[in-house]
Amino acid sequence: QVQLVESGGGSVQAGGSLRLSCAASRTLENYAMGWFRQAPGKEREFVAARNWRREMTQYAESVQGRFTISMNNAQNTFYLQMNSLKPEDTAVYYCAADRFRTTALAIPDHYAYWGQGTQVTVSS
Repeated sequence: QVQLVESGGGSVQAGGSLRLSCAASRTLENYAMGWFRQAPGKEREFVAARNWRREMTQYAESVQGRFTISMNNAQNTFYLQMNSLKPEDTAVYYCAADRFRTTALAIPDHYAYWGQGTQVTVSS
C-alpha cells in the first residue's frame, strides 16, 4: 500500500507559478508517478507523468513547456512545477502512482494509488 498526500495548491493570478508536492508513505523507486486534474463538471484529465524506469516523461499538450514533473533524490516525493499559469488550469490536482508501469501513463484507471487532491485556482 502507498499513501500519497498532495500539498502546494492555492490561488494565483494568471502568469504566476505554483509547485505542487506529492509525499509518499514509502519510496516510489519502482513506481510510475503521475499528475491529473479535474475541473468542475469535467472528467479527470492527464497532466504529466514519468514511468517507473524514469526513461520516459509525458505531458499533456495543454501544459507542455509550462509544467515540469520531477522527483527528489530519496524518491519519496514528487513535484509538479507549474509556470505561466492560465485560468483554464484551474482544477483540483491529484497525484497518482502505479508500480512498474511503463506505458499508457495518461490513463487514470491505470493508477492504483491516489492522493486526496489539492485545489489550484488561477484568476485572470
